[in-house]
Amino acid sequence: MFCVQGFIVTDRFRELERPQTGRLKDVVLMATVSGFESLRIPRKSDMKQFSELFEPLFLGSSSEARRQAAAALSQCPHVPEPVAALIGSMPISIAAIFLTRSQALSDRTLIGIIRQQGSAHAGAIARRAALSPSVIDALVEHHNPAGLSARPDVRQRSVAEPPAPTEPDVDAARAAREETLRAEIKALARAGAHEAAAAASTIIPISATLIALLVRFARSGEIILFSRALATALDTGGPLVERILLDVSGQQLATSLIALSLPTDDLIFVLQSLYPHLAERIGGASRAEALTGTMDPTSCRERLDAWLLSETRDDAPAARHQAYLADDHANDARQPTVRKVAGAVGGAKGQRAFGRR
Repeated sequence: MFCVQGFIVTDRFRELERPQTGRLKDVVLMATVSGFESLRIPRKSDMKQFSELFEPLFLGSSSEARRQAAAALSQCPHVPEPVAALIGSMPISIAAIFLTRSQALSDRTLIGIIRQQGSAHAGAIARRAALSPSVIDALVEHHNPAGLSARPDVRQRSVAEPPAPTEPDVDAARAAREETLRAEIKALARAGAHEAAAAASTIIPISATLIALLVRFARSGEIILFSRALATALDTGGPLVERILLDVSGQQLATSLIALSLPTDDLIFVLQSLYPHLAERIGGASRAEALTGTMDPTSCRERLDAWLLSETRDDAPAARHQAYLADDHANDARQPTVRKVAGAVGGAKGQRAFGRR
């Protein structure tokens, strides 16, 4: 049995394939992904169950939910190979972020995607931070499938029937070819980084699926899963989300959610659920209503843009996926000990916000 934050999934999950449950599938898909991400070191049985459950949910969900699932799993170090191959074979609008960032993709899977998919998929793979020689060879073959025999100078040499090249010559030619390709890949990577930085400055309003997940996780006090859903909505890593949530005044979270165009009722509910002191009433309104009532959506988007852009600067530390119950407890804001420290800074009421289950 595989439990996913309120959903007990058994062999009867096939009933989710009914047409009228499309929206439910989107929610269950993201909850399933969040539940799997929370496993620090998944067992073989966990990997198998997740793989079996993921495919029908993923294929039956909307394109928007597929993109969100692919983005979330791109930061997960443990992804079953069938799941990675399935995501990588999706249209490039869904697979791009996974192909570019995921460290769970094996060389065999990458090479298979390069050979079976189009140039867009190969371009996304070429932007990866590190590539093995075998993947580079596959990219070279995809870029020049006819090989060296298509070059005029090679055809002329073949007519003269020169002696067969020696092993050192073959190695030197291969090294030169790889070095040329590496230069091209670095150029593509630099161009991709500029595109990503430009895209980061444009905030996309939050989807209905993520709204449902944020409200659900706030209601149940699941701060870890809430932070993952928020990171997906912001398309950013964990460090920025942790800094937002550790502001026990609730102002940074309110800024982020207003920038994402979260409906007002859901915004107030989320703030009061995560920070109980904001539910206290002053006159005819709660503290959360007083806080958000003075915040301008345009200013909120500008502030969130600045936070997101700071995460993409070259001098900023790279975002790192840190699984639930990580060894580095002192720096993991999701651990109870750190939450208590945050509460001590923000007051006793702020401490109860992150301790609520």
